[in-house]
Amino acid sequence: MFFGAPLTIGFLTPYSSVYPYFGPHLMTGWLLGMGLDPVNQKTVQFVPEFTYQGGAATTTDAARKLIYFNRVDVVSGLIGYKSVTDIIPMLEKEKGTGFFFDMGEYIPHFPYLSPNVYYASNQLWQSQYALGQWAMQRFGEGGEIISPLYEAGYHLSPAFVQGVKDAGGAQPGINVIPFDQGQPMKLELDEYFQKWEKEHPAYVHAIFCGNLGINFLQKWMNSGLLNKVPLILHEAMAYDDMLEDIKEGDVNFYTARSWMREDERKENLAFVKAFEHYAKQPANIFALMGYEAGLIWKELLPYAVKKDFQAVRQLLQSEVVRGPRGDKNYYPQSGFALPDSNIIKISITNKHIRKIIVDQGKGLRYDAKEFQEIHEQSVSGWQNPFLCI
Repeated sequence: MFFGAPLTIGFLTPYSSVYPYFGPHLMTGWLLGMGLDPVNQKTVQFVPEFTYQGGAATTTDAARKLIYFNRVDVVSGLIGYKSVTDIIPMLEKEKGTGFFFDMGEYIPHFPYLSPNVYYASNQLWQSQYALGQWAMQRFGEGGEIISPLYEAGYHLSPAFVQGVKDAGGAQPGINVIPFDQGQPMKLELDEYFQKWEKEHPAYVHAIFCGNLGINFLQKWMNSGLLNKVPLILHEAMAYDDMLEDIKEGDVNFYTARSWMREDERKENLAFVKAFEHYAKQPANIFALMGYEAGLIWKELLPYAVKKDFQAVRQLLQSEVVRGPRGDKNYYPQSGFALPDSNIIKISITNKHIRKIIVDQGKGLRYDAKEFQEIHEQSVSGWQNPFLCI
């Protein structure tokens, strides 16, 4: 039993209307991955700090409070890469450790790699790249991408386009829905749908999140495109909790997943059983990200509780853990482990959701030369983490 001072982890927590409980789920998963009882353990103490919508200024201010006022051992939480730049000098000055989560809405680009900072990325851009390659190979040229302005501000579309190009195709058509400040949930699609009913593109790739994604799918199911034009959704549109909101419909589409709750490998079965026992709800992507982190922090814990963070950081630079969806590591210079991206066909009929793996996509290192153009040409002002709207 642990009797010393707890390991304190400051947790930067933005607001998300899409996943309002991502923080508790991620922290619960983290503790379970460490083999700790989330209810009764006293080894780890989380110190949440609200960062509003996760902009760089509010995130930096929150990190400053955690570092200089709360004096936490580790600064963590869900952040965007644009916020890391201002946090690194503080961590280095205080010989602190940063261990940050992100959904992978940006392809990583690190002009400077700090040995004090580690990245637990869901790598959404990997599944987007894999989807683009597969779409070109399966359906050929002449596809269309559609997204609202918010989603278009990340690297989700460019990663898909790069996959298409690397499979030998020309750039798909890109359609960005204008944003109405007065009616942010407004979704006018008639213009696009009527055009596609006439032209029949090779496929339509939709990139939405939250209620707008559900709204898009409902409109698609009532359009003349249903079952005539292949529909491809980005990963976050097709998570299980999102699909629950369209179970009344009848639709087929394709997506890519780096993780499936139904995966029968023993590491995943252990995760799903542990989380669902404590949370009394289905396992989700944030609980998974936390659990993966917990697996490596379980190995680091003997050093962390003794406050030997030099040893912690040395191990983080080289350690690879085997988790619910395969190998995972956290230091870019050692090369992020490439996730498996399963291409899945999902069919919804009579409130029944059926998933079939139809192919497996290929990952690509974040620093591959193919992505250099994206960093040079897809410069975005978006600072908040993806899904934090």
